[in-house]
Amino acid sequence: MGVTPLERPLPRRKGVRTPSPAKVIALSFFSAILVGAFLLWVPWSHAPGTTVTPLDALFTATSAICVTGLTVVDTETAWSSFGRVIIMLLIQVGGLGIVTLGTLVALLLGRRVGFRERLQAAAQVNTLETGGVLRLIRTIFLISLGFETVGAMLLYPTFAALHGPGQGLFYAFFHSVSAFNNAGFALYSDNLVGFAGNPVVILVLSALFIIGGLGFIVHLNLWAHVRGGRRFPLTLHSRVVLLTTLLLCAVGTLAVLVLEWSNPQTLGALPWHGKLLNGFFQGVTPRTAGFNSVDYTLMREPTLLLSMLLMFIGGSPASTAGGVKTVTFFVLVASAWSMVRGRGELLAFGRRVSSATVVKAGSVALLSTGLVMSALFLLSVSESLPLLPVMFEAFSAFATVGLSMSATFDLSEPGRLIIIVLMYLGRIGPLTFALALLQEPRGGGLKYPDEGVLIG
Repeated sequence: MGVTPLERPLPRRKGVRTPSPAKVIALSFFSAILVGAFLLWVPWSHAPGTTVTPLDALFTATSAICVTGLTVVDTETAWSSFGRVIIMLLIQVGGLGIVTLGTLVALLLGRRVGFRERLQAAAQVNTLETGGVLRLIRTIFLISLGFETVGAMLLYPTFAALHGPGQGLFYAFFHSVSAFNNAGFALYSDNLVGFAGNPVVILVLSALFIIGGLGFIVHLNLWAHVRGGRRFPLTLHSRVVLLTTLLLCAVGTLAVLVLEWSNPQTLGALPWHGKLLNGFFQGVTPRTAGFNSVDYTLMREPTLLLSMLLMFIGGSPASTAGGVKTVTFFVLVASAWSMVRGRGELLAFGRRVSSATVVKAGSVALLSTGLVMSALFLLSVSESLPLLPVMFEAFSAFATVGLSMSATFDLSEPGRLIIIVLMYLGRIGPLTFALALLQEPRGGGLKYPDEGVLIG
């Protein structure tokens, strides 16, 4: 396997130190958060009589850009129409990726896009090729716009009946954009609890965030396979993503139904078809949509623990979702199973997965675990809340999910800052952030002899 664009150093001009794509990605998201925080802090973003502090604006902008959905002010009552539009635009920008969107704008303006911009965009969309990345970005934009428009059209009749034709159209687009980008923002104080009995809203939003969580590379491969048949077979990546997503959705749904079926405060109060509908919704939303049609503070502890595991796994690479990603989870589980069976290499769908990929998956999982545990330790020191809600908040922030046990509003200022940092690092990815901090190694290093160590 060749070196990925994220790891390949950029060509240097003589005497000019050039930033790596990882640094560009990290700084782009950081800059967008600051701009978004300013736009949400200005008075015309606030609803009349509402006070939004700079920290509230920073938290909301980070949550929107990082497509998380955690909030410290009520989205339904705190923001004006202008503020809601800004939040929707921040979600869209964060979902597409700052570098990807910037390259797209340059294309629309007719500016020449050089090799550096191509490499940065390739790193953003997690593709190995730079030659066709501009065509890929155009396609990604059209895919996003297409799914969001179709979703809004399906949602429009429901929201138009509630809010009128004009306002209903905005509500339909806002929730469609939020769902496809796995953001979890809703324009209601109780998120989607009021729509627990509405199959159109529940199923349309579920379809949007599951499709958005597959990843753009899978979308393109599926479309080529449907059109070209055997000439364009499904890649190993697509097969792994589809299989893992299907299994996680099935396991999550079944587990929530079993654990919450008789809980009178969640699914137990619903008719059987309502239980099936909302059991499915709450089984798939932790990866990493963040919507809820039942109150998470009333769920049983085993369900909450399962939700944290699903949040940590998250969606798929090159998608709008967060977490360590489905492919990372598959590689780790499959490689462990391969070791148990006495095989020295990982085989999947008739293909060999390289040792470098297995090591990278382990690195991502280890960095992510360390990041969540460090944030959880800091939160346990700064907050006086029970441990379970704080754990749930930390996993939700890192995986950019947005589900909450209503602990977000009760966080102290230091606690909110910790969550802001965790959302940011969870969005750009622990490995990307680590690469952004590393200096390029100097050539001519020594090679040391190999020696084994005992594991386990």
